[in-house]
Amino acid sequence: MTRFRPLLATVFAGLVALGVARDFVHREATGIDFHTYLAAALVGMRQGWSRIYDEGPVAAMQQQLDAHVATQPFLSTPPMALLVAPFAGLPYSVAYCAWGAITLAAFTAALAWSSRYRGPARWLATAAAIVPWWVIHAIHVGQVAPLIAAAVLVAWRLLREDRQVAAGLVLLLLLLKPNTAPLVPVALLFTRRFRAFGVWAGASGLVAIVSVLMLGPHGVTAYTTDLTHLPANAVIGASQLTVGTAFELSNAVALAVRVAILAVTLGAMYRYRQETGMAIAVAACGSLLIITYLHGSDLCLFLAAGWIVWNERPQPEWRAVLAGIWVLSTPLLDGSAMAPALNRWVICELVVLAAFAVDAFGPVAAGRYRKVLTGWAASRWRAPA
Repeated sequence: MTRFRPLLATVFAGLVALGVARDFVHREATGIDFHTYLAAALVGMRQGWSRIYDEGPVAAMQQQLDAHVATQPFLSTPPMALLVAPFAGLPYSVAYCAWGAITLAAFTAALAWSSRYRGPARWLATAAAIVPWWVIHAIHVGQVAPLIAAAVLVAWRLLREDRQVAAGLVLLLLLLKPNTAPLVPVALLFTRRFRAFGVWAGASGLVAIVSVLMLGPHGVTAYTTDLTHLPANAVIGASQLTVGTAFELSNAVALAVRVAILAVTLGAMYRYRQETGMAIAVAACGSLLIITYLHGSDLCLFLAAGWIVWNERPQPEWRAVLAGIWVLSTPLLDGSAMAPALNRWVICELVVLAAFAVDAFGPVAAGRYRKVLTGWAASRWRAPA
């Protein structure tokens, strides 16, 4: 079998290259999200940051940037507008391409740097990881989701090296889109990474204070109004990947399901308290299942969770689950009966959450759990002199 490895690697590399190429060509480059980010930044720079949530000025600025791209309200946090402000001096098409290149490069670099692979295998695995359709989709719409996923991966690598302060600071990127990965910082508490959590919480509080001062009373009120009066089309479009919409649940039942998912996620995080990577991975997966507002590009976080597990759990059972989901996500299946509809990806997330539950609470985990308890108990006794 060993002598066939170079051939198999070459064939796989060819399929990966074909998948990425097809994705770039097949996905329509609209830049709609970056279009909105940049419009808000320009309104802030020219008219005052307190007006970035005024829909009229932001819509007018979007028309000025590129009238062919649809307008939409700016609902991201103030740091998002500040992040894209440096692109304001460039022509829109150049700014859009630069943003896409930077976010893709950041995500790719995070995958490569955080991997346990070395040599050519690292780059082949990294290339395979960006094949799923949602990665290039996120780049084409100009979404910030790849940066959120990159932050999770970089923090995982930093925590492996016990660089907690750096990890906490990197996770500040989650504030760019707080609804995507809300449980990831909680994983720091379960894994006793208190310094990392403290740095993240303290710096997040500082960012929040600066944001409020920057917006002023008018800006804060406008932001609150925008969040509580979402356009109907935005709510429908952003709920396709949620548990409630995927299974056509009533609001009460959907809430009960989310509470159950949260309980399973927290329980698994507790069982993984000696395995920071696995705790972060289950937190990322659970986050996607409990939130009520997300898009296809947010599945970049799902990919990050899968990447962590692929590196942390080389067992065939895990590899089979992750490889199967990867196959379903490739653009090579676009248009076929095998390609899942958008709201069917919730099922894949639930399958992975179930795998986490089995891994954390199953018979194999019981032995691992007893070793953890024994290790903790033994650590409380002084060694003989």
